[in-house]
Amino acid sequence: MTLGRLITLAALTALAISACSKNSEPSAPAASASTDTMASTPPAATARPDGSPQLVTEPDGVHIEYRTYGKGDPAIILVHGWATDANYWNAQFDPLKAKYTVVAVDLAGHGGSTRSRSDWSMGNYGEDVATVARRLPNQQIILVGHSMGGTVALEAARRIGDRVIGIIVVDALKSIGLPPTPQPEIEKRVAPFRADFIGSVRKYVTEELFEKGADPLFVQKVAYDMSLEPPEVAIPSLQALLSMDFATVLPDIHVPVLAINSDLGTTDEKRIRKLLPTFKADTIPHTSHFLMMEVPDKFNPILLHDIDNLVQNARH
Repeated sequence: MTLGRLITLAALTALAISACSKNSEPSAPAASASTDTMASTPPAATARPDGSPQLVTEPDGVHIEYRTYGKGDPAIILVHGWATDANYWNAQFDPLKAKYTVVAVDLAGHGGSTRSRSDWSMGNYGEDVATVARRLPNQQIILVGHSMGGTVALEAARRIGDRVIGIIVVDALKSIGLPPTPQPEIEKRVAPFRADFIGSVRKYVTEELFEKGADPLFVQKVAYDMSLEPPEVAIPSLQALLSMDFATVLPDIHVPVLAINSDLGTTDEKRIRKLLPTFKADTIPHTSHFLMMEVPDKFNPILLHDIDNLVQNARH
């Protein structure tokens, strides 16, 4: 696989795929992300039925929808990727909530969250997650991010502070340590999506994010879902992701970062650990970008094992 394709796959790959509940409701204009590292005790949350939608309003007026399941510490915050929503974690809710508090967030512009935002940076997405975290009573938090959600989890950790005891990414962060992508190259990669968003998204998802032999109905669903994301959200988000300079973020990450990756593309742990010394990856062979949905029977035990290890590590 060429370096260019690896960067593209790691980036668009970092865009998670799907949306069972697309949002078309406008919200208020966005402001730049706060760097609040609040670590004090958060306000107690009102008891609600498991999985009932809740809203939190950011200082810029954007409404973020999230759902909470189960109880117990730490809270596991699930962060979806590009053009998807929290429903793509459905196969993880039951095994996680049996032991922990599970919080599934719809990032701004996705799912049930509003989308009139002018700045679709990874930092602002990180603030979406941090705003939800500040509503939780849990003293400890583990962030789990799929694809673009892995990058968002890094940004969220910077803002949440010491309550974060670990980060788990899913098929994400594979491009850490590679040279930054030049702006002309970014524009070249984004151009097809500007010209024909629906067609380009469906082509990319079908041809690049699944192994040969994947369930064609599942592939079609994911490609269709992703292509329904509003281009005014998706395209600037893609630009922001491709422009991400991890060297500016990783010095602020002081907790273990674990990965559960597919074997689409190479995970060069040695290269990644030069910037992120705590990084460790498990690779599930013969899987696609959406491995948490594709093989939950293999994925969930690894996720639970990683969470248990992070909890044990935090106690020492």
